[in-house]
Amino acid sequence: MEVWVTENQTENLRLSLRIKEVLHHEQTEFQEILVVDTFEYGRMLVLDGAIQTTERDEFVYHELIAHIPLFAHPNPERVCVIGGGDGGTVREVLKHPSVKEIIHIEIDGAVVETCKKWFPTISSGLADSRVKTYITDGIEHIRQADNEYDIIIIDSSDPVGPGVQLFEVPFYTNCHRALRKDGILVAQTESPFANAELVAKTYKNIGQVFPITKVYLGDVPTYPSGLWTFTCGSKIADPAQAPDKVGFATRYYTPEIHKAAFTLPRFVQELLEG
Repeated sequence: MEVWVTENQTENLRLSLRIKEVLHHEQTEFQEILVVDTFEYGRMLVLDGAIQTTERDEFVYHELIAHIPLFAHPNPERVCVIGGGDGGTVREVLKHPSVKEIIHIEIDGAVVETCKKWFPTISSGLADSRVKTYITDGIEHIRQADNEYDIIIIDSSDPVGPGVQLFEVPFYTNCHRALRKDGILVAQTESPFANAELVAKTYKNIGQVFPITKVYLGDVPTYPSGLWTFTCGSKIADPAQAPDKVGFATRYYTPEIHKAAFTLPRFVQELLEG
């Protein structure tokens, strides 16, 4: 008998993957957590029916959301990661030798514990002494922060329910205050095919708060349409400024990829200009 997991990516689009077995399933206070072993992408984390990460393609997303803002910043020492309970973004941030502390905020502790058990290669950085994980509301944490971070990374789930606030102007305003004078914000901002209106709205919202706002792209096969956007808000530095060399192992990120990610297809440019 074949068993499949299906994500309803939009009202008219579904992605299905055949699975070998269900490894973990629970309902928490916040969401349904599912871990399955798939034939195509290895182990996969699904929250409330939405694919979050897989062993096979996770490096694309995590390297892009971490390395582009950190290399654009002149000296990133203190980083805040909102969400990202799987630990992949934290793992990549830790590769930067200038980083002294990562404050990791995740609202659902069960996600963190699940990923430590079932995704050890992704969550490995959570055990590092430079990482402090707090199980709390990221929106409230940022609201109370002032001039504390060089980088804020919004590694959030889709904008549904309370998560909608992570894509709105008041939250970005609080992020601006929480960042130091040369700080950079980066957020995952969904698909220009499947979530065009959200991509445009988020770009404008961040642009209301930050003097430098730029969108860049990456290819994540298990996310809606495969083409994914990230949006940077910067106080001073140009996020598109790439380093001459990397200095540590990566699988997707290179200085050339860094530059090319900001070269947007015409339809994306028109989306942002509209």
